[in-house]
Amino acid sequence: MAEFMGEIMGRSLEPEVARYDVSIVIVSWNTREILRDCLTSISQQTHASHEVIVVDNASTDGTQGMLKEEFPAITLIANTENVGFAAANNQGLEIAKGTKLLLLNPDTIILDGAIDRMICWLDKHPDVGCVGCQVWEDETTIQHTCFADPHPLNLAIGEFNLYRLARWVPMFGRTEYTGWERTETRTVDVVSGMFMLVPRAVFEAVGPMDEAFFVYSEEADWCRRIRNAGWRCVFAPEARILHLDGGSKSTVQIRSRMYVQMQKSKTIYVRKHYGRIGELSARTVFVVGALMRGTVFGVLGLVRPGAEAKAKIRLAKAALVYHLAGQEPVS
Repeated sequence: MAEFMGEIMGRSLEPEVARYDVSIVIVSWNTREILRDCLTSISQQTHASHEVIVVDNASTDGTQGMLKEEFPAITLIANTENVGFAAANNQGLEIAKGTKLLLLNPDTIILDGAIDRMICWLDKHPDVGCVGCQVWEDETTIQHTCFADPHPLNLAIGEFNLYRLARWVPMFGRTEYTGWERTETRTVDVVSGMFMLVPRAVFEAVGPMDEAFFVYSEEADWCRRIRNAGWRCVFAPEARILHLDGGSKSTVQIRSRMYVQMQKSKTIYVRKHYGRIGELSARTVFVVGALMRGTVFGVLGLVRPGAEAKAKIRLAKAALVYHLAGQEPVS
């Protein structure tokens, strides 16, 4: 469990007893404006007894000041450094008092009493250890959340965009559950991390998130452990939330660094669950993918120079430097 890197406001560190229907844990990092909207939507749309715990990873955009001034009822864990997504969630989970625990992204808006609806749904399905709801990118588009276990073969399908051939080769569609429009309930390998509702008993049985994952793949690891303990992970379209710009508002920061971090986390996941051979397979997939992408966009950049080609080349170079030399980009 992560050590607290800052201070906790609005909460004493006494032994916790469940006394809310749900504890909502939100990790923030320089997302002040969208976090404000998220918290407002929770207040307006949630009638079940609840607490909100925001773990702020040392934001520099005034997030902590906004929270203290505008949302004094929440519990704020103000970290003095960015401890990562998994570790920050664990900080919130450690002090949560709800009978259910909801991990929620700050770039989401609760619609139509979504949290209340999902609490009721989960109460009727005691065999479910983690459930996600329907996620909308805008008023007309359902985001394709949830995905298959990221083992090496699935990583290769994703890295080489083979899922686009699922119409002709159905097995290629398994990574993204291609052909499923997210309008019916389905048992899945991984519930997407922007909305994960978990019963307290499940959390106590499987433990916190693995802090080896700074960001990305922590939800895949947590869901795998939940499944291994005998519960199902499920997508249920009983409720819906809005995910602003499909999540781009919270991930646009430090693009090359985040891109490499995503591959690093997937590599950690594969090593943990598929051993050294799995890790070697994953690294090979990422290196070959970077070489192919760098070559293609390098040629396109010569024929038709532009910012997009340069950005793709920069990402490919960052991935190669990480996997071959172990160096992560600083920006």
